[in-house]
Amino acid sequence: MHKSVIDSPPGRVLRLGLRLPIWLYRFGLGWMLGDRFLMLTHTGRKSGQPRQTVIEVVRHDKETDSYYVVSGWGEKSDWYQNIRKSPQVTVHVGRREFQARAQFIALEKAVVIMEAYAHKHPLAFGELSALFLGERMQPDSDAPQRLATRMPMVAFGASRAGTPATES
Repeated sequence: MHKSVIDSPPGRVLRLGLRLPIWLYRFGLGWMLGDRFLMLTHTGRKSGQPRQTVIEVVRHDKETDSYYVVSGWGEKSDWYQNIRKSPQVTVHVGRREFQARAQFIALEKAVVIMEAYAHKHPLAFGELSALFLGERMQPDSDAPQRLATRMPMVAFGASRAGTPATES
């Protein structure tokens, strides 16, 4: 059984690994990550300075052009705390860039989205559950519910002047 990392911030090596994809975007190579990842530019809640992070997309709703992500370290994540204070952000996905306003998704909807993600990407879901729940879980387990409970979900949409077209 793996140790869960959600209760402690990422260490130096993991933090470095998580930040490497930012350089792909900065060098104009974000398209290499496709639409499975996005780079979020947000405002630091203390500094007021622009901050960037790359986050895995758990769902892209093509109808509303909304991207759904989860906060791996729960409400403790710096980017999550920052968008709670200043929800206006810039999103880079592939070759696209758009302004958006963070929409915080209700738990019930987040569970449904996480279940769909688990079935669409079972290997990634197994790794996600191992990393954040401490054990590699199967899509048909209670892991989608457990992950959605521990990792708040946020949507960013390009439609309607940066506001996601659907409500949570």
